[in-house]
Order: sequence, then structure tokens, then C-alpha cells
Amino acid sequence: MDRLDRARLLLADHPVVDGHNDLPWALREQVGYDLEARDISTDQTGVLHTDIPRLRAGGVGAQFWSVYVSTGLTGDDAVSATLEQIDVVGELLARHPIDLRRALTADDMEEARAEGRIASLMGAEGGHSINNSLGTLRALHALGVRYMTLTHNDNTDWADSATDTARVGGLSEFGRQVVREMNRIGMLVDLSHVAASTMRDALATSVAPVIFSHSSARAVCDHPRNIPDDVLRALAANGGVAMATFVPKFVLPAAVEWTLAADRNMREHGLHHLDTTPAAMRIHADFEAVNPRPVATVATVADHLDHMREVAGVDHIGIGGDYDGTPFLPEGLDDVSGYPHLIAELLGRGWSEIDLAKLTWRNAVRVLRDAEAVSRDLSAQFGPSHATIDDLDGPAV
Repeated sequence: MDRLDRARLLLADHPVVDGHNDLPWALREQVGYDLEARDISTDQTGVLHTDIPRLRAGGVGAQFWSVYVSTGLTGDDAVSATLEQIDVVGELLARHPIDLRRALTADDMEEARAEGRIASLMGAEGGHSINNSLGTLRALHALGVRYMTLTHNDNTDWADSATDTARVGGLSEFGRQVVREMNRIGMLVDLSHVAASTMRDALATSVAPVIFSHSSARAVCDHPRNIPDDVLRALAANGGVAMATFVPKFVLPAAVEWTLAADRNMREHGLHHLDTTPAAMRIHADFEAVNPRPVATVATVADHLDHMREVAGVDHIGIGGDYDGTPFLPEGLDDVSGYPHLIAELLGRGWSEIDLAKLTWRNAVRVLRDAEAVSRDLSAQFGPSHATIDDLDGPAV
């Protein structure tokens, strides 16, 4: 039996829990949430990275759907757009009940796997989605959101982003209260996109395991979106999970400078650099014809996982592809059907099937279960916090 067949057999028993997929935002941007125009029960190759047939082919057993909204949306507009993202996930689940099942807990994930359905969870990408309100944070949790990324590409008022100029030096006191409230309600703290100082502050504050929903190793590719080794070691002590991403500009050093130039080109055409609409992809293709793109491969991603396993340990790693949130992907990981190629590569590097089962399924389920246990303990001791950012950080100046 060749390695790819072995990989597919392993995924049949221990399917992938993917930490981050931006399908809801792609549906918003491409078709204004018209799910008839993007019927994911059929092959959507060429317009989306994600559909049910390819999720099945890829051995995906659970997906955290990102209910991301752009940081160009602020205040109540950001909250409303997040609610719209949550709403479209609900529509997807209602339209495809044979294949998708809502999951709120680790037990739900296991039950979905036993039923042969894809457990569907949600993660809010960026603390701007709560508009500095702990009540809004709790409302998102009540609607099914099970992680929140503390920032996206820009700072929030209470947390520094990896790709913005530092403002509060990590987490402010209100930011620490956000982390504590997330622990209390059982929402995973996601540290992808945040500055290293914010990672360290959150790890020092959280009493529940944290995650990186889509980040790789900074020692392998020196990009601020990636995780330094000291943070990977602290993550192991925390009990959390770092889910390696596939985005070439975060995993392939040669892609970093090229991507900066490609992003400038997009902005010069009046488009956001994360735009993945067909029109935007044509502009990318024209740029690439003149400026050949460095291409990441399955081996590029495996290099990150090898390093993350060495530093954090095999109990603290996972996968977060960022499909439909990036215009480019590694060869062999072109869409959500590609996970078996990564597992086959790791088999070829000597990873055991036990270790691969932890990578794909067990670690992510365990971290949610552990966060639930912390929540039960804390919620028995403390009620909801009604602190405001002005109370803890002082009025904005």
C-alpha cells in the first residue's frame, strides 16, 4: 500500500479538524451570501477552495468556520457583519444536514464523526468583532462561536496585532479581562494574528488551553504572523494547540518579499490584498506572469510541522489551512481535498500513525474539552464580568 492510500485510511478513522476556513467571508464577497450561486454540495473548483465533495475527499471531520469580518468594519458595523457571518454558517448547516452538523462541544465533535458528518464549529477572527464589550463576547458564545482571535491584521484597543505598530505592549488590562472571560465561558483564546507580546501576555493570563488557529513556526519562516520558539514551549506548558497554516507567505521565506510586492499591486488596482474574487485573481495572474511566484509545496508545510513537533511536542500541534482566505496555496494543497498529501508526506518522514491521529483529530478535540472543563470550574466560582474598557484601561485619549 502506498503512502497516499495509508494516509486516506488513517483519515477515515482520525479525520482532520481544520482550525480555520474563510468560506463564509468568500460567500459574502463573491455572491452576497446567495447560496444558490455557490452551491457547496457541488464542485466549486475555480471559484472556491471549499465544497462538500472536496471536504469529503480531503478527510475533513471537523471544521472551524471563520466568521471573520474585515478590520475596515468597526464598532457596531463589525458586530453586525459578524452576526451576518454566523447567520450564513447556520444557513449552510440547514441546507446540508446530511453532511454538516453543528458542533458546540467536544462531545458534539465525536458524535458528528460517529455519524459520518462534518462537525461544524465557528471562530470569530478579530477582537474588533466584540466592539470592546464583554456582553457582546458572551452573546457570540451563546450563538455558537467557540474561539475568538484576539486581533486580525490591525490592533484592537486592547491587544497588539502582529502586523500593526505596537500600541499597548501586548494585552491591556481590559485585554486580560477578555481572556479571563473567555476562559470562564469556555471560548478558546486564539493567538493567530497577534503580536508576540500579546501571545506571551495571553499565555500568562489564560488558565485554559489556548490555540493558534492558523499559524506556523517563526524559526522556519521569519514572519511576524508565525510563532516564536519560546511561545511554542510556553504553549506546551499551557496545554494548547498550534495549528499550522498553509499560506505560502507565512511558510516559505522566498514568498515573503514577493507577496509584499503582489499586495502593493493589488492596492494600486484599488483592491484589498486579501481579495480572492475572480477579478482579483486575474490581477494576481497578470502580476505573476511578469513576476514568477515562489511556490510552496507540501514539504514546505511539513517542515513547519516537524519543527513545531520538536519544540512544542506532538500533543500540541494541529492543522489550520486558511482555505478561501488566501489567494495562493502550496502545490498539493490547492484546496480542501489536499490533506491526504500532507499526511502522506509526514508518513514518509517517519511520523507514526498515533502521532498523526493526534495532529489531525485528537489534539483539537482534547483542547476544546479541556477548555470546557475550565469553564465549568470558573463559572461555578464567578459570574459574568461587566467591566468596561474605560473602567480597566481608562478613557481613550
